[in-house]
Amino acid sequence: MSKSASRARLLEIIRRRSFGRGEVTLASGRKSDFYFNLKPTMMDPEGATLLAELTYEALKDDGYDLIGGLEMGAVPLAGAIAQISWIKGHPIAAFFVRKKPKEHGAKLAIEGLTRDETLAGKRIVVVEDVTTTGGSAMKAVETLREAGAEVSLVFTMVDREEGAAEAFAAAGLPFRALYKAREFL
Repeated sequence: MSKSASRARLLEIIRRRSFGRGEVTLASGRKSDFYFNLKPTMMDPEGATLLAELTYEALKDDGYDLIGGLEMGAVPLAGAIAQISWIKGHPIAAFFVRKKPKEHGAKLAIEGLTRDETLAGKRIVVVEDVTTTGGSAMKAVETLREAGAEVSLVFTMVDREEGAAEAFAAAGLPFRALYKAREFL
């Protein structure tokens, strides 16, 4: 399937499985009359594959070391992208950032690395399912920077176009999206 056909098909899947109308309160605290819940798309075999392939194609030539983000939205995305990247011959390893470190075991804030691995000097892509103001991604960015990572990009599946681009620009972070909310409205 061509890139444009894949993108059109994924838009259909997101519209059917993950887009809705009706008043909701977003993670940012804002009210909205539409919402995206990408989990049904991320858990669908075709949806997961298309999300991973299109994201991989957008990132493959930029030399990133790892991809991941804040739990829960980034976990299925990062895993699927890592798998596709291996199959395509340009591996990008995955990780995720816990909202708060585990209180038992290794008490890690960042999962997916071996005991010997470090993020110091690694080029990182923070990935999100849906971005509104950018607050969730910035939590991951802060944790990753504290660990020595070079956060090079924030990449989202759907940008709600409600301030995230401006927030990331103010923080000096490049930001890209597979889709903009207006494509579904």
